[in-house]
Amino acid sequence: MKGRILIAEPFLQGPYFNRSIVFLTEHGDEGAVGFVLNKSSDLYPDEVIEDLFNFKGEMFIGGPVSSNTLHYIHTLGEKVPGSVRVTDNLYWGGDFEVIKEMINSGVADHRSVKFFAGYSGWSPGQLEAEIEENSWIVSTLDDRTIMDGDIDNFWKKTMENLGEVFKMWTNFPENPSNN
Repeated sequence: MKGRILIAEPFLQGPYFNRSIVFLTEHGDEGAVGFVLNKSSDLYPDEVIEDLFNFKGEMFIGGPVSSNTLHYIHTLGEKVPGSVRVTDNLYWGGDFEVIKEMINSGVADHRSVKFFAGYSGWSPGQLEAEIEENSWIVSTLDDRTIMDGDIDNFWKKTMENLGEVFKMWTNFPENPSNN
C-alpha cells in the first residue's frame, strides 16, 4: 500500500484523523507510516527550522506520533541523498541539509517540498484491521495533487472523485447534531 492514500470515513473522530487524507510512505511487516495531507498547523517551516529562509509553504500536522519531530516529502528525487522513493515522483526524507540548501537557493519551494510535524503510524496488522472495520478507504492520488491539494476542501473533493457511492458521505455533517 506504500504510495497509496487513506481517506477517513466521515464518522472517524479525533483531531488528527477526522476527515483526513493520509499519504502512506511505508507499509510492510513492521507496520505503516504516513502523513496527514490536509491538516495544517499555525506554524510555517521557516519559523521553526533554523537557517531556512523564505519558504512560502505551510507546516502540516502529519499525525499524532512524535509531534515534535519534522518530516518531509518532496519531488526532488535522488538529488537529495538518502531519500526513499514512494511513488514515481515522490520521495520521503533524505539529507535535511541538502533540502534546506535547495530551498534557500531557490531550487526547491513549497511545490516541491511539503513539511510535517509528527507522523501517523500503525503497528503490524493495525492498519489492516482498521481498513477491515471500514475506517479507511484505500485509494490513489496523482503526485501533483498530493503536493498541491487545496486542503480546505481536499477530503470532500477526493471523496466526490470516488463516485456516486460515496456522495452521501460527502454530505454528512461533521457534527450530526447540526443536521
